[in-house]
Amino acid sequence: MCYANELFTQVSGDKEERKEGRKGRKPGRKSSKIDMKAKLERSRQSARECRARKKIRYQYLDELVADREKAVLQLRKELEMYTQWARALDEGHIPEAALKMVEEEKRKERERLADRDVNRQ
Repeated sequence: MCYANELFTQVSGDKEERKEGRKGRKPGRKSSKIDMKAKLERSRQSARECRARKKIRYQYLDELVADREKAVLQLRKELEMYTQWARALDEGHIPEAALKMVEEEKRKERERLADRDVNRQ
């Protein structure tokens, strides 16, 4: 059996020797208080940075939610306006705001056509 990343190789009999993939401390190395303090400080710094990233991410999401809620309110307002226009039209009245909107759309269309004609020349 030949494996690409074999961790153990058979040396002799039942003895096995580690070939690669070593993890943990090296043999013979003693951890000093300085190393432990440095490791602890790195861990604390990493935790501070993680909390800061988390805070920024939540602020971003809160802003996103607030923007979406504003958009929903605006759309509800617009829906209510169109509902009122529909009721007025059902009663035989043409809302003034609807006439203004139609006139504005006609003006924009004329401008688009004029711009298109100018660009063709």
